[in-house]
Formats: sequence, structure tokens, C-alpha cells
Amino acid sequence: MPFYHKLGKIPPKRHTIFKKPDGSLYYEQLFGTIGFDGMSTNSYHMHRPTMVKEIKGSYSVAPEIALENHLKSYRLKGFQITPAPDYLESRKTVLTNSDVSIILAAPQESTKDYFYKNSDADELIFVHKGSGVLRTHLGNLEFKYGDYLLIPRGIIYKIDFDTEVNRFFIVESRRPIYTPKRYRNWFGQLLEHSPFCERDLRRPETLETHDEKGDFLMKVKKQDEIFDMVYASHPFDVVGYDGYNFPYAFSIHDFEPITGRIHQPPPVHQTFETDAFVVCSFVPRLYDYHPESIPAPYNHSNIDSDEVLYYVDGDFMSRNDIEAGHISLHPAGIPHGPHPGAVERSIGQTETEELAVMVDTFKPLKVTKDGLAIADDSYHKSWLE
Repeated sequence: MPFYHKLGKIPPKRHTIFKKPDGSLYYEQLFGTIGFDGMSTNSYHMHRPTMVKEIKGSYSVAPEIALENHLKSYRLKGFQITPAPDYLESRKTVLTNSDVSIILAAPQESTKDYFYKNSDADELIFVHKGSGVLRTHLGNLEFKYGDYLLIPRGIIYKIDFDTEVNRFFIVESRRPIYTPKRYRNWFGQLLEHSPFCERDLRRPETLETHDEKGDFLMKVKKQDEIFDMVYASHPFDVVGYDGYNFPYAFSIHDFEPITGRIHQPPPVHQTFETDAFVVCSFVPRLYDYHPESIPAPYNHSNIDSDEVLYYVDGDFMSRNDIEAGHISLHPAGIPHGPHPGAVERSIGQTETEELAVMVDTFKPLKVTKDGLAIADDSYHKSWLE
């Protein structure tokens, strides 16, 4: 996301002497992506960020695949994912391919005894239930219902909850996640026709700096393995940073819908993108205002992409028998559209209160065993009259 942020104390120039009050040096780290060509941040640490005392071992978190190749539409009942005390243990991958994993999580407790870093993937966490603070080595962000938390790969973080009931919809991306390029000018600024702007993006404003040595457990995800690494200094020891690579938050309630006289296609709801998938936000909005308009979406063929819809709240007008926390999967290769009766119900309606998150992937998604365990096996027949 190309916008600049500065927090804490930094020297006037990069890669120059920056001294602590006692005369010793702070330790600079370039936190960058795509080699030296992507977005980066320069951070300054109390201690060397390289001090590993021990690698205790690793364990696999690779999802177990139930369906490798299929042409079946599914409805997953997301709230049937069993809550778990630990944040990482609560994360269950339900759909996956080589670019992205769709994860549901219902953690009950704050992250206490370890720090977490995903070294392979950006994480886009949608907060469906719960509130608290995302604590990171580049600053803290408060979150609540409806927030997207974008955590770039390599960010070290913990999560502190204010609530006991918490539910996350997580998009784990092996490609960098950006705002849609058609919303930006060639400088990177969000344009006037964008459904949100930089004012809506919440950056870290509180920097948590710890000057501590000891044994600090870091759980690092690398190629579907979690490595338990012990660091010799507290990972949150940054005194300042500046640059373009840092976590931020955006509320789905700040997405301003684009409407028209006739039904608008799904790209008007686009919120984030990669070169492998897009993420869209369906929010309360006025319906189409042509006197003969049909507000319900038209049938369309998924020839090139799988469509995933995560239902958050309200009445999703194109579907029957859908509840909060449900996920619909419509695979590439077959058409899909509104359920029987939905078109007729929509005619004459003036607005919708639906709230949902959509992920369209350009590679087919595999259904995992955790996903199949909460699947409605008869959903593909629900269009029969």
C-alpha cells in the first residue's frame, strides 16, 4: 500500500549514525519486500534483531486436502468451527490453493506466551466478532467488528482481546496485497472515484518499545511449518521507523458503495487485490434506480475464477437460507446466480442492508478436511425449482 508513515524517533538520514542516550548505537533494519524493489520500512532497534538463541523444532500446519479437483458448489457453516483458547490453534484452513488460503478462527484468549510471524504470506484478517488490540513490532492498532487488519509478511505480532467471543475470517496471501490499482494515480494516491481514501486507513499510532533481554519465544510460519525460535531480546524493541511497509486497519463500514441505474458488476465492490485474487466488500447501499431495473445479480459463468462469499450480517438478497458466518463456494467452470425467487423478490426494492466479504481466486480452490466437515453437501441442488 503506497503511503508513507513515520512513528517514533529516527535519524535525519538513512544508514547514518543514530546513538542512544548512553552513546551506543541503535540497530537499523531495512524491512522490505520483493528484494530491494518493493515497499520497505527502515526501523531502529534497541538490540540486534538477529539474535537467535535456539531453534527448538518445528511442526506442520499444512491443511489436509479432502477435495483436490471438483465442480461442486458448497456452503460452509463457518460458525461450526470450534473455538479454541490459543490463537494459532484456533486457525482452521477451509479452502486453499498455491496462492491463497481461506482460514476461519475463533480464538478465546489473547496471545500470551509467544510472538508470531508469518514469513510466507500477507494476512488480511476480517474481524467478524470481537475487539482488542493488534500489537506489532511496528506499532499497535485497535480493532473491532467490521475491521480489516492488513498484516504484511514478516510483521511480528500478538493479539490482545477485550472479548471472549471472537471470530475471524482470514485471507492468507502468498502474493502481496494492495489496494486496487485502478483506484490509484501513477503516484500511488487514491483517486476521487475510489470508494475509500487514505483518511479511512488507520495506521499504527502507538509504538511499544521494550528494552529487555532474556528468552522470547517466536513462532515463525515458513512453508506450512511453525518453527519455535528463541530470541535473546524482546521483539518489540523498535524506537522509531519510517517507510511504506507496515500494518494498517480499514473498516468495511467506511467503504462507500458505487451504485448505478442498473445492476453493477462485482468489481465495483473491490477493496484489495493481488495478481492471483481480489477481495470485495458488499455493504449496505441503495439499489439500482432505473425504473425497470432488476436489483438481483444476473446469472454469470465462473469461467476463470472461483468465487467465495463470506456472509457477515444482514439479508443477502440473492441467496436463500444464508446466515451469518456461512461461506459459499462457486467453482470455476460452471454458472451461478440468484436462488429461485430472489430475482422476483428484488424487483421494486430500494436498498439492501447486506454485509459480506468476497474473494475471487484465479486458481481453483481445494476443499480441506476442516472445510468439508462444516459443508452442506446438498447446497449445489438449491437452485432446483
